[in-house]
Amino acid sequence: MKRIGFIAMSGVRAHNAELTQLGLTLPGFVDRNKIIASLPSLGLLTLAGLTPDNFEISYHEIADLKTLPELPTDFDLVVLSTFTAQFYEACDVADHYRAKNIPVAMGGITVSSLREQAKEHCTSVVIGEGELLWPELLADFERGALKSFYATNREFALADAPMPRFDLLDPEKYNRLTVQTSRGCPHKCDFCASSILLTPRYKVKPVEKVIAEIREIKKIWTKPFIEFADDNSFVHREHYKKLLRELANEKVRWFTEADVRVAEDDELLALIRDSGCQQILIGLESPRRTSLYGVELKNNWKLHQQDFYQEAIAKIQSYGITVNGCFILGLDGDTRDVFADVLKFVRDSALYEVQVTFMTAFPGTPLYARLKNEGRLLRDRAWELCTLFDINFQPKNMSIADLQSGFLGLVKQLYSAEETKTRRRNFKRRLKTSPHFGRKAKSDEQLLAA
Repeated sequence: MKRIGFIAMSGVRAHNAELTQLGLTLPGFVDRNKIIASLPSLGLLTLAGLTPDNFEISYHEIADLKTLPELPTDFDLVVLSTFTAQFYEACDVADHYRAKNIPVAMGGITVSSLREQAKEHCTSVVIGEGELLWPELLADFERGALKSFYATNREFALADAPMPRFDLLDPEKYNRLTVQTSRGCPHKCDFCASSILLTPRYKVKPVEKVIAEIREIKKIWTKPFIEFADDNSFVHREHYKKLLRELANEKVRWFTEADVRVAEDDELLALIRDSGCQQILIGLESPRRTSLYGVELKNNWKLHQQDFYQEAIAKIQSYGITVNGCFILGLDGDTRDVFADVLKFVRDSALYEVQVTFMTAFPGTPLYARLKNEGRLLRDRAWELCTLFDINFQPKNMSIADLQSGFLGLVKQLYSAEETKTRRRNFKRRLKTSPHFGRKAKSDEQLLAA
């Protein structure tokens, strides 16, 4: 029986020493690097779920394998998935296995964007949605005739999604596990390196498949914390209302990402509240209209929503759902005033949680192409700087030193013990007077009877 080793390049860490230290010293600071590192690779688990029983498979985090005297070599095929920041490390791992005559396949968003560079180190590059290509790759592997590239013009339907092999995981190692309920996003932000690079349209997974995956996770983790691995949940509202009614029966806690339009639908918010949602992460990007201009490439959607930001945050949080507002520093419209503007917005809006990152030029994005064309990349192919906490470009309206120092100053204020305590206190104070907290959404039977 041939053995396949699925290896996830886990353990991303920023190079910015000052920010890393702040993550250790400020009690309110959410160490995003640590959170990312704690997630398993849903892509690899999904391919494992598509793998026939005549193969022996195992799942590994590279951070765990590094604790061994040397990487294990008892594989007939190695499959690698990586974050952009660890692309070069993934290439080193691929080189290690190929030197031992073990074929290596690489895939995912980053590899799909860097296909030619990846091919210098691996046997096969999987481009795009891997579910469509994995059966062909396995057949070629069994014949000893792997191709250099696997690609297709077809589009994968999430109705055909296999059950990920959650049973390969040790749940003790993770603070949450992921379930994908949708793929893609209706917006096109120039910096976005998410699944819109894999699929041209937004699509959802059938409700029964999502619930089945959650129940599969519950077999290994009785009371799990679930992250919906979506770029933008709730776009198709009626679909998600059906999902949320079913999800409420599962008694799980969960977290997801969405845009501010979720605040437009009270029924949806009530269902989100009642189904166990702990937090919604929303990419606000900036409190400044000048900074939002041109960020969303189709119709400047982000800019048109800016006046609605504070109202949306208040509405969502009035249901007891905390909002994690995300801001990007270094946008072309940013000046040195932006740091004070973000701090003021966070205070005025009573956001429960906040995340700040540097604008980052990821491979395959319109932003990377534009900054390269403008000669503003600090170094071409500096993928190790794609951590969201390292600067890899020349800002337009301030110096690199201004961006770095302003960011550090903002982080120290935002995540100080007093500032964090104040945000929590303001959230709880407003919740006490909210008419939406503590109520239950109507059941399907109640809705039919109404």
